[in-house]
Amino acid sequence: MKTSFDVRVYTTDVYKGTRTTTYWVRWAVGKKKFKEKFKTAALADSFRSELVIASRKGEAFCVETGSPLSKLREETADLSTMSWFDLVAKFVDMKWDEAAPTHRKSIADALAPITEALIATDRGRPRHKVLRRAIRIHCNKERRGQEHPSDVATALVWLSQNTRQVSDLLNADFLRKVVGAFERKLDGQRAAYDTIRLRRTTFGNILAYANEIDVLSENPWKEVKVKKHKAVAKEVDRRCVANPIQFRTVLREVAGIGRTGAKLVAFFALMFFAALRPEEASNLRLYHLRLPPRVWNEEAQRWEVHEWGVIDLEGAAPEVGSEWTDSGKRHEERELKHRHKGFGRPVPMCPELALYLYEHIEMFGIGPRGLLFVAERGGRIGSSTYGRAWNLARRIAFTAEVEAGPLAKRPYDLRHACVTFWLNLVKEPKRVADWAGHSLAVLLREYAKCIDGGEREALKSVQEGLGWSALAFIAA
Repeated sequence: MKTSFDVRVYTTDVYKGTRTTTYWVRWAVGKKKFKEKFKTAALADSFRSELVIASRKGEAFCVETGSPLSKLREETADLSTMSWFDLVAKFVDMKWDEAAPTHRKSIADALAPITEALIATDRGRPRHKVLRRAIRIHCNKERRGQEHPSDVATALVWLSQNTRQVSDLLNADFLRKVVGAFERKLDGQRAAYDTIRLRRTTFGNILAYANEIDVLSENPWKEVKVKKHKAVAKEVDRRCVANPIQFRTVLREVAGIGRTGAKLVAFFALMFFAALRPEEASNLRLYHLRLPPRVWNEEAQRWEVHEWGVIDLEGAAPEVGSEWTDSGKRHEERELKHRHKGFGRPVPMCPELALYLYEHIEMFGIGPRGLLFVAERGGRIGSSTYGRAWNLARRIAFTAEVEAGPLAKRPYDLRHACVTFWLNLVKEPKRVADWAGHSLAVLLREYAKCIDGGEREALKSVQEGLGWSALAFIAA
């Protein structure tokens, strides 16, 4: 371990945000600089004082971590007996700043059942609903130090005292037992493949981290063989793909659901004609649109568009929950999926979609910062709002038998329909992947069942052959 006596402790930086104030303690060991964030001035001053006292005592500091050697010795002594509860906090805090809100939430979703599988006793165990809520709060770096309802606070204390030591996972039989427990739902049934995959990945990552910080002498996830969960091909169900007539039938009913429904017509059109994800459509602004010119048809008394336009996507606003975002809002703007910040993607805009967008802008205008879609009370349109509107319109438009089936069951199925049409009509998978914001491999894997590779022509040939055979047989 490289150490240094060249230590400088700087003045605490105070940053006042729109919702909270944060305090950053900054110091340097040799040429390497460090900083630590705190929610209160008292906590920041206490931490800074520890650094100053250690420096004045002439104590050496670790160049890699920035900590005084005395503190490192204390931490090392605690590592061998660290509980799973404490490891979860360290792991989440390590991931927090660099993780997107959706990733933070997925980590908490995975760690909740894993943590329950590592509870040492059922004595005094809180109710499951309270326990799960407490674990999710513990997996949230920003909420962990806040005040909580008495039942949640009690559950957090109980968890801190009743989770197994991390070192117990070095026992192969115990580790297999834990994996078997968190791969099952509350009713004892095995969880879905994607759910198990997420939990196993998170479990492997946290064990690797434990090995990295010397909580574990080795990573048991690499050594212990657990039963593989058979992968299920993740493909779009062709039955959910609506054709243009079916889509327009439902869209007419959407337009009739009051002002909110009328506002969502262009929203759904963007998903069906341009394959936008909901979070991409909700973040769309006027300057993202290269609208083609529209002309007035005097004879038909209507506007018409005869050219194609372009949508220049540059960001998205996923709906994840205010507790997981840095801004404290349910939607937080971020880069496009599978793209780095500042890298967008152009999407073709067909004439019909351009008309829907023209009508939307005329009827509802432009919202703050150029947003096209704004909720009635301000802010972005939530998934519950457009989900209810789509379900209601679908129920009105379809017969009971069709409505009960998978056809366009979810608004996201409109994106699937668009990508399917592109693949079957354009015949250039790479171009379609670029338009849809997919990698080519994912596109071909997920839409394998939706690609018409000449199957209709093949079946027609078989039918013709069968018909000739049948006539020949009858004649004989």
